[in-house]
Amino acid sequence: MSTIKFAVLFLSLIISSASNAQRAAAPQNHAVDTVVSAERLSRIDGVLQQHVDENRIAGAVALVLRDNRPIYEKAFGWSDKEAGRRMSNDTVFRIASQSKAITSVAILVLLEEGKLTLASPVSRFIPEYAKTTVAVKGEVGTVPAKRQITIKDLLTHTSGYSYGTDVTVASLYEAKELGPAAGYGWYTADKEEPVCTTMARLASLPAVAQPGEAYVYGYSTDILGCVVERASGMPLDQFIATRITTPLGMKDTRFFLPAEQRARLAAVYSSGPDDKIVRAPDGAKGQGHYVDGPRKNFSGGAGLLSTAADYARFLEMIRNGGAYGATRILAPRTVALMTNNQVGTFHSTAGLGFGLGFETTDQYGANGLASVGSFRWGGAYGSTYLVDPAARLTMVFMIQQIPNRTEVATTFQNLVFQALLDSPRIGCS
Repeated sequence: MSTIKFAVLFLSLIISSASNAQRAAAPQNHAVDTVVSAERLSRIDGVLQQHVDENRIAGAVALVLRDNRPIYEKAFGWSDKEAGRRMSNDTVFRIASQSKAITSVAILVLLEEGKLTLASPVSRFIPEYAKTTVAVKGEVGTVPAKRQITIKDLLTHTSGYSYGTDVTVASLYEAKELGPAAGYGWYTADKEEPVCTTMARLASLPAVAQPGEAYVYGYSTDILGCVVERASGMPLDQFIATRITTPLGMKDTRFFLPAEQRARLAAVYSSGPDDKIVRAPDGAKGQGHYVDGPRKNFSGGAGLLSTAADYARFLEMIRNGGAYGATRILAPRTVALMTNNQVGTFHSTAGLGFGLGFETTDQYGANGLASVGSFRWGGAYGSTYLVDPAARLTMVFMIQQIPNRTEVATTFQNLVFQALLDSPRIGCS
């Protein structure tokens, strides 16, 4: 063999060995390359249109992103059926409890700035919570809380505070304009007072469980909204706009809609006695006060408006470890806290957990066809979302229906998953 041929062969072996070593050393990506069937994905069209045609929903916007690129984005039906206004991809929706994830991110931004910790007592920011009480089910009166409520308790819904509609405490809450006096319990958009005034009054009412001892869905994130204001020195709407929505380009996410954009807000409908839609009434249990209201009370737990595209940007930031493009909102480790179960079996004993703002899927089959490691939540008006990092998918489904007796959101998610032709992640996240 000539010297030149030997040198070329030797160099090739070195390059091959280096390449193999690099591949071996590279971190393994758990996400399998997902194959999406366009034919299967198109099944969504017929199902959602059928729901509209049968008057089970007025309309919907469905958006699915894979690697931040839309693979499905369509509007169906009516934004306002009586006005003859069609649904469009930029229709604005009341997202209710989808607000919770955004407010939770606001709190964690402050944590990363050293303004608070997960163990910080809420009373550091709202002194009225220094001594709280708990109503004991089946007994008369209340008992003192065993310890103070912490920021982590609020983020994980283990503060003990419900929405005050429980029989045990409903009359007490109603007397202080909360619980049954606040729409379905969570509604504050009609209040002529700032959120911290409302949350200070809440502290005088009993919780329904001891701090840290149970998962109780309720006012916890609204309390966090006041904490954001006190810790930052800014009103909640300004902090969210300055630190989250504006940097992410979420131009249509806010607490109240400008009057000139009134026509962009979808009308609210209800599932009637025969499960056919009827227009919801005006007021707290229907159309709300999101255009003509006092605009004083920013509900961190249930008050925001948004579009499917805006909310998908927020979720993509979370899916990408706290960054959207060149904009970083949170550190990856903080996002990992949000999207991993922090409450053990308090939330569920059937494979679902709860992180710091999201429900988590810890066991395959616990949330339909979603992979282990997925996270989700939704809002009282029927809107839902789900992020499946293993499949590199983000889904947002928007309707405006309360009460909503359809299974359309779950059906939509199933139809997205059945279009994926890879194998799901079924082990630990």
